[in-house]
Amino acid sequence: MKLFLNIREALRALRANKLRSVLTMLGIVFGVAAVIVMVAIGAGTREQIRAEIERLGTNTLMISPSSSRTAGASTGSGRRPSLTDLDAMAIAIEVQDVLAAAPIVRGRVNMVFGNRNWSSSVQGTTDAFLAARDWGLSDGRNFDQDEIAFGGTVAIIGQTVARQLFGDTDPIDRMIRVNHLSVQVVGVLEPKGQSMDGGDFDDILLMPLVTARNSLLGRVAGRAQSVNTIIVRVAEGISMEWVAQDIAPLLRQRHGLLDDEEDSFRIRDMADYLRMQEAANSAMTTLLGAVASISLLVGGIGIMNIMLVSVSERTREIGIRAAVGANPRDLLLQFLVEAVVLSFLGALIGALVGMAGILMSEQIFEMQTAFSVEAFVISAGFAAVIGVVFGLYPAWKAARMQPVDALRHA
Repeated sequence: MKLFLNIREALRALRANKLRSVLTMLGIVFGVAAVIVMVAIGAGTREQIRAEIERLGTNTLMISPSSSRTAGASTGSGRRPSLTDLDAMAIAIEVQDVLAAAPIVRGRVNMVFGNRNWSSSVQGTTDAFLAARDWGLSDGRNFDQDEIAFGGTVAIIGQTVARQLFGDTDPIDRMIRVNHLSVQVVGVLEPKGQSMDGGDFDDILLMPLVTARNSLLGRVAGRAQSVNTIIVRVAEGISMEWVAQDIAPLLRQRHGLLDDEEDSFRIRDMADYLRMQEAANSAMTTLLGAVASISLLVGGIGIMNIMLVSVSERTREIGIRAAVGANPRDLLLQFLVEAVVLSFLGALIGALVGMAGILMSEQIFEMQTAFSVEAFVISAGFAAVIGVVFGLYPAWKAARMQPVDALRHA
């Protein structure tokens, strides 16, 4: 019962000085709001990274040409045409636990169907692409062996391309113009969604490697069989590092590299790359959360300051309470509850401000967030602890006042 009376008395005291109470709570409000927003953004980014890992595949290796040096100067990664479609074939045949290896050449093309046109990314590849990317078809079929071997004028399109060119029309077996080439659509990919950088996985056109290289994009750096990338899919449960260690000597042998020569290629585990992004994001979220927590500490100092002022202003009131029977513990509890109520109200308002900040991040800045109840509970609990810690000294000061001295206060 005493606790409820003290809470009611604390609310009465706060109402008596509304502006001062609001200004005192601001540190707690902004601290709690900042913590909630930072945790929500961090959680949303982690979910986005996990979704992208699932889309790329947790057991996918990406092999690309490495940088080369000419007269001591690096020409940059990917400028050395060291990979060929025969390398992809050798990896698929000779390396154990490899399910598929797809060579890829890339570029951009303009497509036209009827009175609609669209510019998109084109990837020339083989029938192994779908298995390598673990990407299914929502309609149609994959490339057949004749189309792969002889360069058939056929294409598989992503969902975005299908929507932009065909709308509600069934694209299967329709003819489109890709740059100057008439191409038949034989398949539509399942939706993949967006990447973390805002790119659209579904804005893609697949064509047989021979067709894309010879009729649309041209040869990579003038070499007949060169490709930009090789995507390798590894069997589930197999160490990606072990497979990469098997691929490296095979490629070195095929490229005729001596022992003292650098690799002419790079092998990357895409899941590890994204996990590094996740680790960096977690570290940044923790740092920003720690910075936001400083606002809570500043708010706690503000509470202590205002409570000391309150004790000084209410010295005569304290003397009267003590004179009519209030013991030091009652006085201690009164001012301590007042400090806790002040900080807890700040936490509640901060939670509302934080939720508004999350909505703004989603609607205005188009950031993916995930509200965390745990973050709110921790912030509110931390705010209550701050109220106790920083309100304890003023409450103790009020409790140890002698009634006679307090009553003499003018």
